[in-house]
Amino acid sequence: MELSELKRMKSLEEENGKLKKLYAELALENEAIKMLLEKKW
Repeated sequence: MELSELKRMKSLEEENGKLKKLYAELALENEAIKMLLEKKW
C-alpha cells in the first residue's frame, strides 16, 4: 500500500469509530425515550 492509501484508511477508521459511538449514544437515548413512553402515568 502507498502512504496516501494508508492515511486514507486511517482516516476512514477514525470516522467509523466516531460514527459507531454516535450510533451507540443515539440508540441508548432512543431506548430511554421508549421506556419513558411505555411507562404508565
